[in-house]
Order: sequence, then C-alpha cells, then structure tokens
Amino acid sequence: MWLRLRQLALVANKLAPVIDELRAVFGLEVGHRDPGVKVFGLENALLPVGSQFIEVVAPIQPNTAGGRYLERRAGDGGYMVILQCDDHAPRKRRVAELKIRKVMEDDSATYCAMQLHPRDTGGSFLEVDFQHGGEAPDGPWAPAGKNWKPAVRTDVVRAITAAEIQSPDRNGLAVRWGEILETPVAKDAHGNPTLQLENAKLRFVDATDGRGEGLGGIELAVVDRKRLLDAAEKLHRRVSDDQVLIAGIRFTFA
Repeated sequence: MWLRLRQLALVANKLAPVIDELRAVFGLEVGHRDPGVKVFGLENALLPVGSQFIEVVAPIQPNTAGGRYLERRAGDGGYMVILQCDDHAPRKRRVAELKIRKVMEDDSATYCAMQLHPRDTGGSFLEVDFQHGGEAPDGPWAPAGKNWKPAVRTDVVRAITAAEIQSPDRNGLAVRWGEILETPVAKDAHGNPTLQLENAKLRFVDATDGRGEGLGGIELAVVDRKRLLDAAEKLHRRVSDDQVLIAGIRFTFA
C-alpha cells in the first residue's frame, strides 16, 4: 500500500494577500477555487506545485472552524495534511481499530475522504483520501477540480518534498502518526523523527515558536533559488538563504 503527500492546507485571516505572496515568491498560479467550501464559512484557492497542492482557506463569516483555528494558533499558519492512498478500506479499518474519531467522512463514486479528529491524532488535521482513477502521481484530484493542470508552474519550485509538523513531543507524535498510517518512524540527518511516504516525508520537529502543535513548515524542491529569494526579499519574507516565511509557515528548500 502506498501513501502520497498530495495537499497541504494553510489557514489565513485574508486569502488574497497570501495568494499574492505565494504567486510572487514561488511562481505558482491558482488552479482552482472551490465554491463548495462556502458552506463552512470559508473561501479557498488551490495552487498546484507539480502534481501536489498548496491550499489556502480563509473565513468569510464569524465563528467558523477555520477562524477558531486561527485564534488558537495565534494567526496564519498550517491547517491540514492531506494524503492520498491507493486503497481506502484498510485505512478506514485501521482508524476504526484505533478508535479515532472522524471530523468528516465522504464516500462517493469518484472520491473518498476521511478527515481525522486532531484531538485523537495530535499535530494537525490529518486527512487520508482516495481518488478513483488516481493511480498516477499526476492523476486526477477532486479537491483541485478538473482543470488544474494548465496552472502548473515549475520554473521556480517543482514539488513539495516534506511537511514539517511541530510539537512539544515530536517523538510521541511521530509514533502516533506512524501507528495511524502504518508507516515506520525513521530519523533524518538532524535526528528529527520522520515518516517516509512515496513522494515526500512527514517530519516532526520541536515546537519552538510559541504557537504549539501544528503544521509549521513546508519543504520545497527548488529550481530557481535566486529568483525565489530575490522575490522574497522584496516582500520582506526572506529569513535566510534557506528559508522564507509566508502565512506563518516556514518554507525551506530541498
């Protein structure tokens, strides 16, 4: 059985400024906006990074789950880690065995979604989905609509290579996610526990920014570092030669 990192969701107070910065710094373009998220009091945009996606959601009315998450984590930041699997049934059985609650579950003829309760998983929202006909890495992905490929831009960045989840107990959280995803925990060169997926890593790091547990960083495969850093510098988003900060997320480079 395989698992791919297919989509990472950020939550922001305002959508447009974050989208503008992601476009300017990483050369990305919006591939889809889902009107369906309005039912949750949100607006969104998805930007393809190769065959993966960065989604940004923002509340458009008071008292939404996204708005409460913004308050809890003191501003813009990471929201969800969304994985694609090749077989949903055993993933659902595993979650049932572990008695993990589900925030959302949807089984349709083309797409099956399972979003897990963060109080049972720790870390961030974790979602494991199945796309019928989505065996190829660049295959269809329902959350991104049917016409996202013309928006793919890979002249600055070409892929998401890691999601970085921060926690005061990085080792315990890695073990928990490894248990849920039935994936062994390894260590990276810096001693951080990691889970290796088919196309990327989930890396677990110490929470040191005072914002608690959550999706804190995204690692990208970079094609044109100079262009990226020059654009980040103009927007005052450059932290170092190896990091920029946008929407509360540490973007680092593979």
